[in-house]
Amino acid sequence: MPVNILVAPDKFRGSLEAVEVCNAVKEGVLKAYPQASVTTIPLADGGEGTSKILTRHAGGTEVTVTVMDPLNRPVRATYGLSQDSQVAFIEMAAASGLHLLAVEARNPLRTSTFGTGQLIVDALDRGVKKIILGIGGSATTDGGIGMAEALGYAFRDSEGHTLLPNGESLGKIASIDRLNADPRLASVAVTVACDVTNPLFGKDGAAYVYGPQKGADPDMVTILDHGLENLAQVATRALGRDVSLVPGAGAAGGLGAGCMWFLDAVLKDGISIVMEQSNVAALVEKADLVITGEGKVDEQTLAGKVVKGLAGLCQEYNVPLAVVCGTLQITPQQAWDAGMTYAVSVLNRPMDLDAAQRDAYSLVSDATFQLVRLFFFNRDNI
Repeated sequence: MPVNILVAPDKFRGSLEAVEVCNAVKEGVLKAYPQASVTTIPLADGGEGTSKILTRHAGGTEVTVTVMDPLNRPVRATYGLSQDSQVAFIEMAAASGLHLLAVEARNPLRTSTFGTGQLIVDALDRGVKKIILGIGGSATTDGGIGMAEALGYAFRDSEGHTLLPNGESLGKIASIDRLNADPRLASVAVTVACDVTNPLFGKDGAAYVYGPQKGADPDMVTILDHGLENLAQVATRALGRDVSLVPGAGAAGGLGAGCMWFLDAVLKDGISIVMEQSNVAALVEKADLVITGEGKVDEQTLAGKVVKGLAGLCQEYNVPLAVVCGTLQITPQQAWDAGMTYAVSVLNRPMDLDAAQRDAYSLVSDATFQLVRLFFFNRDNI
């Protein structure tokens, strides 16, 4: 009976997309064990690339539309639709991502999630009944008010003037007008892929933890944090619930909280969503070995990325899990405690980053060859 090997990696950021990692690992497996039965399934953790992965698993198609970028400039953004057009797979970074801005243009007082809301409107126009929204990689700290304005909400100051939907306006919000909110939101289920647990405001909140990487100086951080706290007070009064301390409320500059308030969304860790949509559990149950990987395995990996998610499933079904990665920054004991049977860096000699990225495919393939020989040494006289 052939050995069943499941290959289920994340991307190696800057080097290989998840599909390319699948191909490299499969090549290494079959060089070492030609008789093996290999199943490949690319994964993601809710961050960049998740929409494409989910669309692929759903047999869907991609849609590209023109929306506003974080600074209200036109940009072409792509999202996915399932084969039956009932589910939309959206990444906020496609419209509101940090990668869309030059370093000198990054300013979370000015940036907005309005374009993300436009993507949601386009999906509603196409009749979807469910939206899976990934919120990693944002350029914004607007609490989701930009997204909400695109969907018909209005935010007003104490004199009744409509505010611009950006981070600078958060502290001025005195009321939220829902009169023109898109009525279709009531009949659409929204699940948000979120892999952080920060609250909306405070020292562990969106502004203090993530504001600096979006261009905020210390004064901006203070303004944004006070603004998010004000939004929480106003939204709690207007919408009837306080979500500011829900784990993940502070994700994507407070978009996590905004999705709960304005879309009635449910927050869920990204890898769980991807594994659920791709039915990975059934594949793990049938496997003799699971091989996964990502560019860097470190403390963040242990907190809930692809590797950690697979480790839990492999432990449940008593299947060994081998991990290949570019950089391995955890101890053997940490790897074992996290459910990894074997973890190895693909780097086989001293090399700089450019060389590692250039040779990533062959490095992954070669490392996989070695680990498969180790796991199945002498099996069937290979």
